[in-house]
Parts: sequence; structure tokens; C-alpha cells
Amino acid sequence: MNYVALILKQRSLIMLILYYSPGACSLASHIALHEAGEKFDLAKVDLKTHTLEDGRSFKDINPKGYVPALQFDNGDVLTENVAILTKIADRHSTLAAPGEYGRYRLLEMLAFISSEIHKSFKPLFSASSTAEEKQAAKDAIAKRLEFLAKHKQTSDTYLFGDNMTVADAYLFVMLLWAEKNGVKVPDTLRKLAEAMKARPTVHLALKHEGLAA
Repeated sequence: MNYVALILKQRSLIMLILYYSPGACSLASHIALHEAGEKFDLAKVDLKTHTLEDGRSFKDINPKGYVPALQFDNGDVLTENVAILTKIADRHSTLAAPGEYGRYRLLEMLAFISSEIHKSFKPLFSASSTAEEKQAAKDAIAKRLEFLAKHKQTSDTYLFGDNMTVADAYLFVMLLWAEKNGVKVPDTLRKLAEAMKARPTVHLALKHEGLAA
């Protein structure tokens, strides 16, 4: 193998880097990358200090200061679960939604999970929230999960049928949060969460983040 070929081979083996925090929403991108079979490395972020394990400032990677952030082998960094998960689905069609409008239905679902469910958890993670504010958040999340359950075919395993998409990875993390915070989860979504937990890639991601044995 000549020198140029060796360099090209080495470049092909360079991994993506996912910046994450255990149990945070970055778990969705972590799961999706495993499902896609991507080669990637993990960089753990302390969200309180915004630092990496090697002492570097995470804000030098993502000025927003929160996870996830996905760094590509050319140095470009993509942030926000909606963008990262869409990129993964674009690269790996098996994780995309089916049909002529599948890409847009997937974006629609990711946007709903992000803006209507994910955002609603904020009072539950804030020490300054009152008991009333926390209960209102739980009620709002339960209502939106019920909406999703009603619009999901009960015979389907996942949101878009029997094949998992990146949207299921995102919803799964929200369902873990709901369970942890005592939010009522509809039976159809509970079954979806159980199906996700049974996937080897999901167990691997949870193990990597110290959330499973």
C-alpha cells in the first residue's frame, strides 16, 4: 500500500465525536449513531462547569454550552438533536421515516418532541421551580404524550411502523425522563420504550453512559 492510499485509509477510519452528558438528551444521538453503525468516539461533558474530561472548555466546541454536539472528521460541528438526528437519518435511510413525505414527517415529529415535550421538562430539572410549577410541567408532558399515543397506530411498534427511526431514539429519552419524574406514560408508548430497551444498540448506549450494567 502506497503512502497516499494509507493516508486515505486512515482518514476513512477517523471517527465522529459525540459530545454528551450521561442521561441527557444527547442519549438520543448516541443511540442513533449506534443504530446507524457509525464509527464514533465519545467526549463526556460536565454541564455544570462546561468542561471536558481533559480540562478543555466545551464552549470552544459548542458556544451554546449544552449537548449534544457532533463533530465531523473535517472539524465541522453540528448541534441540536433535531439537526443531528436528521443528518444521521439522511446518511442512513433505514432510520428515516417511510413514504414520499417521510423526511418532512420525521422533521415534524422531531420538532414536536423537541419543542413540546423536551422543553416542557425544564421546570422538573430546576431547583428553583415550585411544587405547583413542577406539577403543571408533569401535566403538560402527560397531555402531549397522550396526544402522541392517540396519533400512533397501536399495532405498530414504533412511531412510524415496525421499523425504528431516529425519532424513536429521541422519544425514548423523553420516556425515560417521564418515568424518572413520575409522569404518566400511555400504554402504547410504554410498549415502545420496552421495545427500545430490548435493542442491543440501546443497551450499549446506556452502558457506555453508565446507565446500565
